Amino acid sequence: MASILITGSSDGLGRLAAQALLAGGHDVIVHARNLARLSACQDLLDAGARGVHGDLSDQDEVRGIAEQVNRLGQPDSVIHNAGVLDGPVLSVNVVAPYLLTALLPDAGRHVYLSSSMHRGGSPKIDRYDFAHPDAASYSDSKFLVTALMLALARLRLDILANAVDPGWVPTKMGGTGAPDDLDDGWRTQAWLAAGPDAAAHGSGGYWHHRRRQDPHPQTADAGVQDELLVKLAEHTGVGW
Repeated sequence: MASILITGSSDGLGRLAAQALLAGGHDVIVHARNLARLSACQDLLDAGARGVHGDLSDQDEVRGIAEQVNRLGQPDSVIHNAGVLDGPVLSVNVVAPYLLTALLPDAGRHVYLSSSMHRGGSPKIDRYDFAHPDAASYSDSKFLVTALMLALARLRLDILANAVDPGWVPTKMGGTGAPDDLDDGWRTQAWLAAGPDAAAHGSGGYWHHRRRQDPHPQTADAGVQDELLVKLAEHTGVGW
């Protein structure tokens, strides 16, 4: 059984993935933005999950999350599930996954939440100023996190890195009228994090409902990836 950290586990896709992985006998670490939000995970904690908390828009708190997780023991997998649709999209959707990837070096699998909207993001890395995390669109942030995943897959052959497009599902972010199936939204991330057969599919996949798709072609551009990694290392002071 695997140990799995899931960011943004207090509701939506993260909570559903946590419930299923716990039921499957896995050691699940749930995460919420603060202690008050973590109380929403009490049923998961009562079922055996362990909890960490911290605001993903704040680098110091992201480091604090990593410290809490490391005290519990390095996870085998990380599902970078948490995300925001507006506001500090660069901090939450890109910088936090980058930092947690760097600060949890023994995790052998990383699953990043992307979106079909990443295809509308800009590949011009020099236009992004991570000191102004709201100066980008949701599509931009999902383009960047998909490129980040592919960079990890290219440079770290000891890690399985994949991205998931969960679809437009009826969560708090997606809204009650979203047309896609909610269960299909979380199953792929859980499978990639813990499925014994998922490793056979390797690293660097962009997945939608357990089927590989082609992401925006420039997410696979090594020059774009390297430029992104340089900017993230400069912004955080942490490199791979």
